[in-house]
Amino acid sequence: MEQQLKRKQGAVYVEDILIAYHTLKDVVYHTPLQKNPLLSERYGCNVYLKREDLQVVRSFKIRGAYNRMKHLTDDERKNGIVCASAGNHAQGVAYSCRALGVHGKIYMPATTPRQKVSQVQLFGKDMVEIILVGDTFDDSFNEAVQCAKQEGRTFIHPFDDEYVIAGQGTIGVEILNDCEEPIDFLFASIGGGGLMSGVGTYMKSISPTTKLIGVEPEGAPSMKAAIKHGHVVTLEEIDKFVDGAAVKTVGETTFSLCKEMLDDIVVVPEGKACTTILELYNENAIVVEPAGALPVAALDLYQEQIRGKNVVCIISGGNNDIDRMQEIKERSMIYEGLQHYFIVSFPQRAGALREFLDEVLGPTDDITRFEYTKKNNKENGPALVGIELKRREDYAPLIERMKKKGFPFQEVNKDPNLFHLLI
Repeated sequence: MEQQLKRKQGAVYVEDILIAYHTLKDVVYHTPLQKNPLLSERYGCNVYLKREDLQVVRSFKIRGAYNRMKHLTDDERKNGIVCASAGNHAQGVAYSCRALGVHGKIYMPATTPRQKVSQVQLFGKDMVEIILVGDTFDDSFNEAVQCAKQEGRTFIHPFDDEYVIAGQGTIGVEILNDCEEPIDFLFASIGGGGLMSGVGTYMKSISPTTKLIGVEPEGAPSMKAAIKHGHVVTLEEIDKFVDGAAVKTVGETTFSLCKEMLDDIVVVPEGKACTTILELYNENAIVVEPAGALPVAALDLYQEQIRGKNVVCIISGGNNDIDRMQEIKERSMIYEGLQHYFIVSFPQRAGALREFLDEVLGPTDDITRFEYTKKNNKENGPALVGIELKRREDYAPLIERMKKKGFPFQEVNKDPNLFHLLI
């Protein structure tokens, strides 16, 4: 007889995770836990990367999706399922639909990177129908819930479900099986909270001294806000860039678990995550998506605490659209203080532009963008000027030279509304 989860609301047990581990062992990859020499040297500790970017669908989400769908009743399988996802959960569900012979409707935000949409279709084939709707995960979620009610389909929640949480918790089983040293810190990203709820449940039961650090993007810190208020809250506005973790509202179940087991939650600026994406690629040939980069990016915030310790970072996924790389580089450069945009009003005198190039720009500064903002009377109008610096320290001298040479300017980087309008 199929063993069922102990259905105390909002509870997941070690036994549930071990049952899920048995369910998944012939379905998912046992991904490697790799010690990273460069990060270990940089932070003076042993940094291990749990490589879920190498998973069947290039993210951990298949674990929870398959475990949940494996427990569908015969009637539920016949009626089909529906889910909402920003990409990775959709791929896990699509793979599971095809593997289990269950038809699925998959709602995704219209802003989902094209690569993720294509992968969902690839994994699900004719067993899935993709519906792109809304700008955020929450928009897709609401549409999917309505579909479930209208068509009698079972809704496969991306995080707030005990079977899903237990499936994600199998990562913790693999980590403790593979790591010979006691683990002092474990860093994992938080979107809706399913990953940390599952892994945390197992880690705190088997390795209670391990400190669990949740990591959220600065533009969508929904779990941090929930814990601060003592209950689940809905963020009014979020930055959608870290699409795998950009969630306005965490789950009730994941909140109840995370508030009890997390030792800390840190937030990482989106630009810092972009810098980490580029470093992991350039230094380690590891392709990660923004949410997957968050745990490694957070190590900078814990440099003192982790020195000399054993640290695990879960690389949750590697579904990064190549079309986003220019934006990722741009965000990284801006965060690092190397890319600046100005509205510059050029004086109405002959040779003003040449003077700007010769006497305002530093010897290693590069103009990356130049556009007059007026179609008529260009030569005397203001211009949008993008300047790339070689070093952060070159910024103050650049500003000083613009002032000294009499070039009135406005810093676009420091005006969010202007930045989003022009850049």
